[in-house]
Amino acid sequence: MTPAPVEDGRTLLVVDDDETFRTRVARAFRDRGFEVTMAADYDEAIASAQVDTPELALVDLRLPTRSGLDVVRHLRELDETTIIVVLTGYGSIATAVESIKLGAATYLTKPVDADQILAAFNGQPAAAAGQAVYAVPSLARVEWEHIQRVLADCGGNLSQAARQLGIHRRSLQRKLSKNPVPEGAA
Repeated sequence: MTPAPVEDGRTLLVVDDDETFRTRVARAFRDRGFEVTMAADYDEAIASAQVDTPELALVDLRLPTRSGLDVVRHLRELDETTIIVVLTGYGSIATAVESIKLGAATYLTKPVDADQILAAFNGQPAAAAGQAVYAVPSLARVEWEHIQRVLADCGGNLSQAARQLGIHRRSLQRKLSKNPVPEGAA
């Protein structure tokens, strides 16, 4: 059973390109008494923050036009007191470290619920909030993440990514056709 919502009153900016997720998180935090603003991409997030800087920000790492890390960087420039939690479905050590370096308070991997996000904003450890503590990924998982990152850096151009990875384009296509390696897989 969920405890009764507590009136909080803090302002929260939710930045996620997944409309369903963004709306559900916003509703959950409004029910807890937060003033919530939503944004689907970098431009909307920064425009909203320039009007009224939020006390809290939940930022998805992957956004359609620019990275969530760009949002983190710009939010910190606007107001250093904003508490930022980076959220992603594609967690990796490299992006976790980079987000913390840019000023995020913590880094959570999906799936998460509102209680876990709230615990992160309040500075509680991930394990106490029901979030799995980050485990060392398998070599296959690290390879998959590296391929995804190189492909993203190449703007989705398979030939260019294959050249940068030093593998044949068909080999890259075969690797991409496989499902991502689960985070806990060996």
